[in-house]
Amino acid sequence: MLLNLLIGLPMTVLCLLLQAVMVALSLRRYVEYRHGLSQPSPGSTTLILALVMLFLLFGNFLQMALWAGLFVALDEFQSFSQALYFSGVTFATLGYGDLVLSPPRQLLSALEAANGILMFGVSTAVMTAALSDVLKHYVRDHFHAKAD
Repeated sequence: MLLNLLIGLPMTVLCLLLQAVMVALSLRRYVEYRHGLSQPSPGSTTLILALVMLFLLFGNFLQMALWAGLFVALDEFQSFSQALYFSGVTFATLGYGDLVLSPPRQLLSALEAANGILMFGVSTAVMTAALSDVLKHYVRDHFHAKAD
């Protein structure tokens, strides 16, 4: 069990750092894009929100790939595609059970699931912040235009 923690916790920290980078980059790009538009159209707002979502999803996919690489390195799966499938199911906390880690490594799947649920939560929080910003600007611009 201790060995699994020594393997899984650094992977979790690496994924947390990757997610932090993806969040910082996506929010920076969002703020720069929104600041550059004086009157954002519904299409431009939809585009930037979709790009933020895709960027965060890509970050989550990269984390799944990192976990899959670890599982292949530990000889838990014969192919990367099989490991990636298991990793995706585990990261998303679906846990189908059609593929499982060997008994000595099963704690790693719990660590990945905890990592995944946290990262999807962070992605949801970022999207909530972006949507809140869009609504704030819309309400401000809408009521400001009516007052004039």
